Amino acid sequence: MTNAYDEYMRQVTEPMRAELENAGFTQLTTADSVHEFMAETKGTSLVVINSVCGCAAGLARPAAREAVAEVKPDQLITVFAGQDPDATAAMRGYFDEVPASSPSMAILKDGQLAYFIPREQIEGFPMEQIRDHLADVLKQVCAD
Repeated sequence: MTNAYDEYMRQVTEPMRAELENAGFTQLTTADSVHEFMAETKGTSLVVINSVCGCAAGLARPAAREAVAEVKPDQLITVFAGQDPDATAAMRGYFDEVPASSPSMAILKDGQLAYFIPREQIEGFPMEQIRDHLADVLKQVCAD
């Protein structure tokens, strides 16, 4: 049985989840789904650690959507910090050399961290700058 808070948060976050799913991202909601993905992944992956904060809504998600419209990596993945804690912790465990932050974006090459954009490089920056930064990194990593 879900409590009122959990149901409220599910309803609130539904459009935030759908925003990335509608752009082609696969949402991983359990630790098992993260581990399965990481065991099988090849090529370039963009992982967006989603969040309910304003910088996710106005900056990170729009920048990710627009960047992948320009440069499409092999896999588009998202986990939702604060909503799917086991999946988020499992994903962060694959690049634990960087401090946890959300929203954030990890670019993986064959399952290994190639580049990381933390919240500090999202919050307070224009969306277009974040989009261009992400697109430039994706171009480089996808070309390698």
